[in-house]
Amino acid sequence: MASGRLLLLCLAGLVLVSEAGLAGSGESKCPLMVKVLDAVRGSPAVNVDVKVFKKAADESWELFASGKTKELGELHGLTTAEKFVEGVYKVELDTKSYWKSLGISPFHEYAEVVFTANDSGLRHYTIAALLSPYSYSTTALVSNPEE
Repeated sequence: MASGRLLLLCLAGLVLVSEAGLAGSGESKCPLMVKVLDAVRGSPAVNVDVKVFKKAADESWELFASGKTKELGELHGLTTAEKFVEGVYKVELDTKSYWKSLGISPFHEYAEVVFTANDSGLRHYTIAALLSPYSYSTTALVSNPEE
């Protein structure tokens, strides 16, 4: 129970750090950002493969964007406001490859977040994830870029 509270506290801190980064960052014009924290090492998770899918009219998932987290555990520039239209999106983090690169055998193959983007890209979405080899926790921060 205490470890669950610690995980939630770490995730809340990650969201606060992400929110602070939006205001002062030159990357704030990107409508979708991913931030990943390694809960084992207490540091940003670098080189995590990220894929973003958009749900098509036939309910299938189409690859929308992809990339890798950088030195701060963040991935910016996935899309533009013009391309990030209203719809259902899925962010998939390749947690298995990340942990394997550190010599750890993980439980999960990947972590995913499925969400609905509204307002035709008028909002900024930060998908934050806290990873451990046997669990993960995610949250989203949605902000209005005009605020």
